Amino acid sequence: MEKMKFKIHSEGWIYVIIFMILTIIFFPFFPIIGILLAILTLFIINFFRDPQRLIPVDDIIVSPADGTITYIGESEAPKESEINERFLKISIFLNIFNVHVNRVPTYGKVKKINYISGKFISATLDKSSEDNERNIIVIEKNNSDLIIVTQIAGLIARRIVCDLQNNEELLQGDRLGIIKFGSRIDLYLPLNYKPLVAVGQTVIGGETIISNPNKISKISKTIKK
Repeated sequence: MEKMKFKIHSEGWIYVIIFMILTIIFFPFFPIIGILLAILTLFIINFFRDPQRLIPVDDIIVSPADGTITYIGESEAPKESEINERFLKISIFLNIFNVHVNRVPTYGKVKKINYISGKFISATLDKSSEDNERNIIVIEKNNSDLIIVTQIAGLIARRIVCDLQNNEELLQGDRLGIIKFGSRIDLYLPLNYKPLVAVGQTVIGGETIISNPNKISKISKTIKK
């Protein structure tokens, strides 16, 4: 069986290099500080890890992030999306030990990307959807259904990275970006999409099935990404 490859997201290399250099400098003269820096280096490597995932190829909705489901319910679309509809909102909280690389939840095309600078309150609070630094991505599926993914910075996060472009064609499970150091993802689905997850459940980005609107009885195939 082929092994999954371990790699670090490109956004993390600068931090890894800096802390490795500091570890090398401090360890010979101040061993305790050197050990602490080495531990921080390992933490950063772990934080920015970008593992391969087994992505279902069927037309379903997969989780856009690793983390824990903290909310499922009906909600208005983010006002910055300029969509005056109600959606099924599913919130996923990412702690500092989760993989922070975000994934595209479905096949489709990017209709709009809107970045909003904001505050840095805890991502566990519902008001972070409106107050925090965030990036709103509107995806149009082939059947014209609209899916919204909102990247939300958390208490200590200071930068949201989105690798997508307007009008870009997307494949399910593609990497869409990363949020640094603790964050949340809000996923907005049409109201007729039934959730297959529950509050408190742990999900895996690109792998966990969030909804199956086409009622596919059996997942036919997965690919590594």
